[in-house]
Amino acid sequence: MTITPEQTTWFRETFASLVANVEQVVLGKRHVVELAFTTLVSEGHLLLEDYPGTGKTSLARAMAQTVQGTSTRIQFTPDLLPGDVTGITVYDQRRGEFEFHTGPVFANIVLADEINRASPKTQSALLEVMEEGHVTVDGVTRPVGVPFLVVATQNPVEQAGTYRLPEAQLDRFLLKTSLGYPDHAATMRILEGTAAARPTLSPVITPQGVVAMSDIAREVYLNPLVLDYIARLVDATRHATEVRLGASVRGAIALTKAAKTWAVAHGRDYVTPDDVKALAEPVLAHRLILDPEAEFDGVTAGAVVGQVLLDTVPPSQRESV
Repeated sequence: MTITPEQTTWFRETFASLVANVEQVVLGKRHVVELAFTTLVSEGHLLLEDYPGTGKTSLARAMAQTVQGTSTRIQFTPDLLPGDVTGITVYDQRRGEFEFHTGPVFANIVLADEINRASPKTQSALLEVMEEGHVTVDGVTRPVGVPFLVVATQNPVEQAGTYRLPEAQLDRFLLKTSLGYPDHAATMRILEGTAAARPTLSPVITPQGVVAMSDIAREVYLNPLVLDYIARLVDATRHATEVRLGASVRGAIALTKAAKTWAVAHGRDYVTPDDVKALAEPVLAHRLILDPEAEFDGVTAGAVVGQVLLDTVPPSQRESV
């Protein structure tokens, strides 16, 4: 099914409105907000590796308010149990039956704060819900609803008492990015507004509207030459000399889905090589495992993806459209 010009225009305008709404709270970080909504519409999940106090919680809360959805926050600690995330079944003595008490994952946007502080067993409790959109407790499968976005955070500074996220879990995050510290102008605006009450954003779209956007993004045209370009990029990450484990097929799928959303968000009903280039690093870099010697020499996964982009010849604009 081909999307119409009217659908393309509606998507672009709605996407811009979503970003502008969140920018009232998350100042000076338009590109990161665009990436966050790209992740939401692409039906993926977002990993933020950032310093404390950079607005990660504000971003998740503002997104939930913008899409008229629910949001929860899970503060991951070493003693957190899987049931604290997914929910538990409790026996009700008065009614003589078991009753399920939902966990914080039953929300549209879930902030998993400092996810690497919990044990691997608790981290793995998120795997099913991130991949399938439902949880299974005591043999009963329960959907968490749509749209569903996990915004997980890691603190890159303090590593004491943390558990490194396994590759299988990292691979389930569609995008990894960071907010970073605001620039001087944004910092001044933040300080000027400290005396004001925390703003409550007006919703721009309903959860059903986000689902409609996802349906449109899924139908964006992808030329076989651009598809071949994505496949060659992913394959090149596996043969880079600094890499021990390259991007998976799931990474290629994630890049394809994100590129479609990025294209229609910028008013086009087709994907260009530039869309792929714009998203290659945030989609692929966290999926790479570098050779220890390369890490010791200061090589980063982002630099490897950047070099792969330079070495892989994209299709020409005329051929790819």
